[in-house]
Amino acid sequence: MAIWKDSTPAKPATAPNPAPSSETDNAPKPASFDPAPVREVPSSPSPSASSGSRAAEAPLKESVIAADLTIEGKIEGTGHVRIAGRFNGDVNVQGNLTIETGARLSGGVRAHKVIVAGELEGNIESAQRVELLESGALTGDVKAGVLTVASGARMRGQVDFGWSDKDAPAGRGDKGRSGTKPDADA
Repeated sequence: MAIWKDSTPAKPATAPNPAPSSETDNAPKPASFDPAPVREVPSSPSPSASSGSRAAEAPLKESVIAADLTIEGKIEGTGHVRIAGRFNGDVNVQGNLTIETGARLSGGVRAHKVIVAGELEGNIESAQRVELLESGALTGDVKAGVLTVASGARMRGQVDFGWSDKDAPAGRGDKGRSGTKPDADA
């Protein structure tokens, strides 16, 4: 036992060859050690990355309603939503909505991108993009910038796509739609 105070801590005698800890071990690191911190990198840049908004700082998170759940209510917020179960209520998100095969949503939808592989009973309003997949069924009206319908998909309702509010000429919005009368002089 030493009479002077040792500034280095004594190694425990009971633990043979302990694994080095990066927090407490001040020994020199091997040449292959990379001290750079690990960062999560989004797979694709956010569309709002140039706007400087808070959404551009981190990728949007995804919330999931599991296949064995039935939920009633309202979903609002920022982020992506994936429904694999059943949801009764409106969905209003600043992100994407995905309705999985076998899932069912009854309610109105507002989202950037809507992918329907299950069943949707309700209207889709002001979406940038709507994809109706082969297994998808939609009962309701759709208002979107872009609409993609796969062979075998089913839909019952009216559709407006490719028009922005400033592009649509006055009085022309209902011409040629099923269930409406064209402008005709009597």
